[in-house]
Amino acid sequence: MTGGDEDPRVTELRTAVSRLRRQLAAYPAELPDRGVAEEELAGLASTAAADGIPDTARLRRSLLVIASAIGSVSALSRGLSDVHRAIDLFSDPARP
Repeated sequence: MTGGDEDPRVTELRTAVSRLRRQLAAYPAELPDRGVAEEELAGLASTAAADGIPDTARLRRSLLVIASAIGSVSALSRGLSDVHRAIDLFSDPARP
């Protein structure tokens, strides 16, 4: 899918991941696992750029890795929440 035919969930995921990547890059403090978060975000960006619907289990695993790597950094919490919401768009509607 390209252009206007793209799944809006994929567009939302791509936007949220891009935003968090920029926020993480601009965050001045040292994070011990910054590299892990950056690698996982790059993987999510690649997934969002691929054709088709991403695997929800893979998306959720990535979210957990990123959240663990970022920790409780309040400056990044909104970006992380946006990625979480974007991943939730791929969830099965019957799932609680």
